Amino acid sequence: MIQFALVVSLGTLLAGLVLALALRLLPTVRLQLAGLALLAVGLPLAAVILGGLVMFHMHADVKILAIAAASASTALAAALLVATGIGRRIGGLEAAAEELSAGELTARAPTKAPRELAHLGESFNVMASNLEALFEARRQLVAWASHDLRTPLASIQAMLEATEDGLASIEEYLPALGEQTRILAVLVDDLFELARIDAGALTLDLREAHLPALVSHCVRGLEAEARVRHVRLESQLEEPLPAARCAPDHLQRVLLNLLTNALRHTPSDGSVLVRARHRAGELEVSVEDTGAGLSPEAEQRVFERFWRADGSRTRASGGAGLGLAIAQGFVEAQGGRIWAENRPGGGARFTFTLPVAERSLAHA
Repeated sequence: MIQFALVVSLGTLLAGLVLALALRLLPTVRLQLAGLALLAVGLPLAAVILGGLVMFHMHADVKILAIAAASASTALAAALLVATGIGRRIGGLEAAAEELSAGELTARAPTKAPRELAHLGESFNVMASNLEALFEARRQLVAWASHDLRTPLASIQAMLEATEDGLASIEEYLPALGEQTRILAVLVDDLFELARIDAGALTLDLREAHLPALVSHCVRGLEAEARVRHVRLESQLEEPLPAARCAPDHLQRVLLNLLTNALRHTPSDGSVLVRARHRAGELEVSVEDTGAGLSPEAEQRVFERFWRADGSRTRASGGAGLGLAIAQGFVEAQGGRIWAENRPGGGARFTFTLPVAERSLAHA
């Protein structure tokens, strides 16, 4: 009977180890824990029943207890084996989190694990990638902002030193000083707007507004510049247009940014056109030009802060590369979308959407 008890105990141990290894192959932690619970209950029970059927009538109570103890020990060993595997994978996530909190932005969590832990690892890696991109964008923002601030400051300093040394009179440099001060003021205002957008502190007074009047106001404000550049500036609005739910002042900033950008990159005898139409429950506004259009890289990056596509989009042609980023922030804060693309006939098209006012929807 001792031999029988040993066979049953060893068989139970072997079965328990095989089943424990099989549990580790299950795709989710939930299934592994459920299987472990069944193993912990079922294996000792099966061994006790098997031993009892053979030995109970022989009054071998001690042997039955020995088999039960061996089976329970096997279940405990299986639990430790499965728990060790889960703990090791959680330890990998913990180590990656500690590296990230210590400033190691390239830290990534392992994703070869049961489904829940794999999903957790993937989510952690996405978060780490976003943080890395955010810190890189902040580093570039500081570098680019420093460069763009340094240029007008250096010009102002040089002009002031020239006047102090008697090389020129203050009257000669007064217009240039005013221009450089204006550039600084615009850049500081733009950086302030971006900071408010990033912090979620941009509060807009959304109300009903009629788009034709806003477009007409912006077009009239830039007609003189368009004439100087020999560029036709026109608008083509669908009639009738429902009222938009927007912040009129910020919407005008968006339109002026897009129109100024289009005029800046449209050659003489070219044209810039503002279109507006009602489409799928929202207003769609486009600013089109007949310039060189956008490169594939520009289509992807044109809304990035301080990004300039080529030499024609440097500060020499005006702007610090923040206007489109601010326009994007304003449009999204009003519940719309904005994107850039090339026109089929050549040139670039910038399009944004705005929600239709509720009263206009009710009358539709």
